Amino acid sequence: YKEKISLFSNSLMKKKFSSIAGVTLIEILIGLIISVIMMGAMYTSYSVVNSTYSQITDKAKISQSGRDIIGMLMRDVRMGGYKYFNDNIKTDSVNHAPLVITKRSGAATPVDCDKLEIVYGSVDYDKNKAVDKRYTHTKYKITYQCKPSTIIDKAVAGGKTKIQAFAIYKSKQKWDASGAGSWADPSTDGNDKTYPDQKIIDYVQDLVFHATDENGRIISPPPNPSKNHNVDKLYSIKTIDIALTMRSKNNFFKSSKSRTTHALSDTGRNITKTDKYLRDTITVSAHARNLGLQ
Repeated sequence: YKEKISLFSNSLMKKKFSSIAGVTLIEILIGLIISVIMMGAMYTSYSVVNSTYSQITDKAKISQSGRDIIGMLMRDVRMGGYKYFNDNIKTDSVNHAPLVITKRSGAATPVDCDKLEIVYGSVDYDKNKAVDKRYTHTKYKITYQCKPSTIIDKAVAGGKTKIQAFAIYKSKQKWDASGAGSWADPSTDGNDKTYPDQKIIDYVQDLVFHATDENGRIISPPPNPSKNHNVDKLYSIKTIDIALTMRSKNNFFKSSKSRTTHALSDTGRNITKTDKYLRDTITVSAHARNLGLQ
C-alpha cells in the first residue's frame, strides 16, 4: 500500500514540474523580433509626426513674421503725405516727397531690395513752453531698406560665410528746419520719437514696392524727385503694392532641388534656388489715402 502511495506521489510531482516548464530560446527570439518591429514602427510614426509638426511650425513662423512687417508697412504708407491743418513748415519737393520708392540697383551681392521713404506731418508737444507755443508742427521721415544679413551660415565650414538673405531695417528722422533745413541725425537729435536703422526682421529674400495710379497701372519708374522720375505723378499714387519674400530658417524640404519663387509683376526678380529651404511671398496693396488730399 505504501509503495502505491509513493508511486502516485511521484507521478503527481512529475506532472507538476512538466506543467511549469519555461519558454524556449526560439520563443524568446520571436518575442524580441516582434518587439523590435513594434518599436521601429512607433519610432517611424513619431519621426513623421515630428517632422510634419516642425514644417507646419516653420511655415507658421514665416507667415506670422511676414504679416507683422506687412502690417507695419501698411500703417506707415497710409501716413504718407499727411499734413496737419495750419502746418506752415516750408517744404521742398525733393526732401518732402510723401512716398518715394527707390528700385534695387542690382549691383549688390546678393542683389538688394527696393527702398521706401515715407514723409508725413506731425505735431510735437512740449509742456515746458508757454501755452500758446507748446504745440509745434514738424515733419518725420520713415525709411525701409534691406541690408545683407549678418547671420553666419552653419551649413558652410569655416564659420565666416553669411547666409544668402537680407534683413529689413527701419529708421525714423525728424526735419530740422533751422538753417538750410535737413533731416536730423536720429542718433544725436535728442528726440525720443526718432531712431537710427533698427533691424526688424531677418531671413528676407526680397522686398518689392510698386506705385500704382488710380487705374491700377504701375507707375514705372516710380515717382522720385531726386532722380527726376515721373515727378508729375508724385501725387497720383493711389496704392503701393508690397511683396515680401521670406525664407525658412532651417531646411524645410527633404530633398534639395531647383525651386522658383515668382516675383510681383517682374519676372526678372523671380528667385530660383537649389536647396531645401521654404520661400513664401506675402503680397498686399496699401492705400495712400492722404495723397488725394493734396
